[in-house]
Amino acid sequence: MAIERTLSIIKPDATRKNLVGKIIARFEEEGLKIAAARKVWLSRQEAEGFYAVHRERPFFGELVEFMTSGPCVVMVLEGENAVARNREIMGATNPAEAAEGTLRKLYAANIGENAVHGSDSLENAAIEVAYFFRGTEVF
Repeated sequence: MAIERTLSIIKPDATRKNLVGKIIARFEEEGLKIAAARKVWLSRQEAEGFYAVHRERPFFGELVEFMTSGPCVVMVLEGENAVARNREIMGATNPAEAAEGTLRKLYAANIGENAVHGSDSLENAAIEVAYFFRGTEVF
């Protein structure tokens, strides 16, 4: 198994509900290490830049509004197969379809306010980590 790094975001809905500690504890319990973490309140420009891949999608404006509605916690998770493990722990994007015990099943309100984000591939993880962290901030 390969040691990987992936980006995780605890979204504004979860920070508003004071779920940051529970979510971080779950990642650690599942064997992922926090290699970097920072609490941020994304500007419109930052959110639009991060989600630029979705710019032409009908939900883009709503996504940007949501992601700028309150603070987030951005983290680099590290561990064996971190990308796949994080996605497994998070559960399906739509909490109605998420497996029991996953973060989204436990904490998400709906498909738009779904508590957490995680990189979908190793390649995107590298891009997303670099979007939020300089190399010297990740250990």
